[in-house]
Amino acid sequence: MHFNAFTVPDIPLVREGDDFAEIICKNAHLCDRDIVVIASTVVAKAEGRVTPLAAIAPSNRAIAIAERNESDSRFVQAVIDESEEILLESPFLLVKTPSGNICVNAGIDGSNIDSGRIILLPEDPDGSAKNIRKDIFSMTDKSVSVIITDTNGRAFRDGQIGVAIGISGIAPTKDWRGSRDLFGNVLEVANEAVVDEIAAAANLLFGEGSDGTPVVVIRGLDFCAEAEGIGGIYFPESEDVIRNALVCG
Repeated sequence: MHFNAFTVPDIPLVREGDDFAEIICKNAHLCDRDIVVIASTVVAKAEGRVTPLAAIAPSNRAIAIAERNESDSRFVQAVIDESEEILLESPFLLVKTPSGNICVNAGIDGSNIDSGRIILLPEDPDGSAKNIRKDIFSMTDKSVSVIITDTNGRAFRDGQIGVAIGISGIAPTKDWRGSRDLFGNVLEVANEAVVDEIAAAANLLFGEGSDGTPVVVIRGLDFCAEAEGIGGIYFPESEDVIRNALVCG
């Protein structure tokens, strides 16, 4: 097996109201079963998920957390507002977003944006992926999968990687359980997080800073499937050992 991965060139600076599916279609020759991987920041910009810090009034809780963490209380308030649950307040904010992702600072980004403004995550990443996929099909008659990514840190390891936060046209995992290995043993623990693996591969090509390119096309992997969304990749709360340790601790 092999696959190809390439960036989509000439993506302009994205502004609120831009048709991002149209931008992709103008700059990429897509094929059926391609996987289109998109950085969440550009989706958020197109959806108007950009907020000036000056417009945010911090609560007493935000001010207290900001003092402990030596951060901007307005930024902390934005994190609180964008979180369904706060698992850790200090030395940084670790939260659960409404879409289920557990991450630092609710995925809010202060880079690749004018000074004094912040980029929130798309409000409904699965919905965003679904709409982009539908619009690409209507413009090109090509059936693709769409993955929206964010950059997350990892417990017990330094460095960040790309992870999927919204998907359409692809299942979040590939379950190998019940199949057999090279020695005929039945696999019992083998549920592969394919959308995160694809997101991490795309993140290698996204780049960072001024050289960043926010769209990557993966060709040659046959993971297209109708699925309910990203939710299946998250542990049920009763089975999430690390989350429960944080909450109980």
